[in-house]
Amino acid sequence: MTHLPIGTGRLDGLDVHSSPHLLASVREATLAGTVPPERPRAVIGASWSRVLHQGVDPDVGRHNGLLGTDEIEHRRRSSPIGGILPVLREGLVSVADAAWHIMVVTDADGRLLWRDGSLAVRKSADRLGFAEGASWAEDVVGTNAIGTALVTRAPLQVHSAEHFVRTHHGWTCAAAPLHDPRDGRLLGVVDVSGPAATLHPATLSLVAAVTRVAEAELRARHWAAVEGLRAMAAPILARIGGQALAVDRNGWTAAVTGMAPADRVALPAAMRAGSLWLPSLGMCTAEPLPGGWLIRVDGREHPPGAGRVVLDLSRPRTATVTVSGAAGSWTQTLSPRHAELLFVLALHRDGRTAAELAGDLFGDRSRTVTVRAELSRLRRNLAGVLAHRPYRFAEGVEVELVRPRDPLDLLPHSVAPVVLAARG
Repeated sequence: MTHLPIGTGRLDGLDVHSSPHLLASVREATLAGTVPPERPRAVIGASWSRVLHQGVDPDVGRHNGLLGTDEIEHRRRSSPIGGILPVLREGLVSVADAAWHIMVVTDADGRLLWRDGSLAVRKSADRLGFAEGASWAEDVVGTNAIGTALVTRAPLQVHSAEHFVRTHHGWTCAAAPLHDPRDGRLLGVVDVSGPAATLHPATLSLVAAVTRVAEAELRARHWAAVEGLRAMAAPILARIGGQALAVDRNGWTAAVTGMAPADRVALPAAMRAGSLWLPSLGMCTAEPLPGGWLIRVDGREHPPGAGRVVLDLSRPRTATVTVSGAAGSWTQTLSPRHAELLFVLALHRDGRTAAELAGDLFGDRSRTVTVRAELSRLRRNLAGVLAHRPYRFAEGVEVELVRPRDPLDLLPHSVAPVVLAARG
């Protein structure tokens, strides 16, 4: 396995955009295994290590073909991004066009679904394979703003020879991940790219700001839909005796009767009508509503034997937890932070204090407030599975931790010390 020297060097604080020759010499020396004149930026060095390990050719990369027109249209229709595309275009296309750049929007797989901006730059991008339907994931074309932002889940600018593949060195790219505010799911990446010589230092800030505006628009539409569900469900709940609530498809509560309201109920990944067990509520009966679910709580007691947990971290971009027992099984996709917390608890079955967890996740034992808040949310979703004082999986719960085959694929977005150590 190839490991590159990664750490904080002069390039992390240098205006690397004004030093293309330095960047080229850093890349050449680093990939040759010799000492570079400066260390690459930490995020770039980590990415170079990943793609070298994945076998990406540093001269030409590797391409896995374009999606067909039907598949592109299917992905566009299936993505919430399509509804907010006018927001992205209004904020970025005119600026990109004037600066000889293009705006690109991908899905969570790194596939280019939309592209707009300078016609001349689009023609140049076509020659590079930077076309609608192409994959711009790290394991396909190496270090680049889109693919690396998908891994790190943070805004990023990649300039000139910071790109892993030599044929991309004439480009500069600034990208920001776009998340669904309803469930935190990564929807894709918004990117502005163009010739390296046309770089503007404010591009990354602009892309990140417009992406936040787009996420705010998604959030506003979400709450409008919840209000509509509340108006429709309120008369139904008024006729129900006992405990019940109406939630949208992501579990956000619209209306409730007979019980204290919760902001959100964790629903299984494969939600269905009929009898089901929810760790936070016990046995329930679910009925479909337009835009959501009516959930009747059958009893507050948790069924016996609900004591097996599978934490699946085998896929780089998706972490899930499955709780199963006599009442059946329940699976939910985890947020990056919750995946990190459960990973630590799976490693330390005897438990961890809030200070220890803060050290594990942040390298700072004083950040206990953040840890306690996240664990409070987790314990509401996994009632009866997680205990506290110290935080741990409850007695009698069988825990299986499924790791990726390649240690470098373990929660690749994470910079938590405990995860970095586990990657070796």
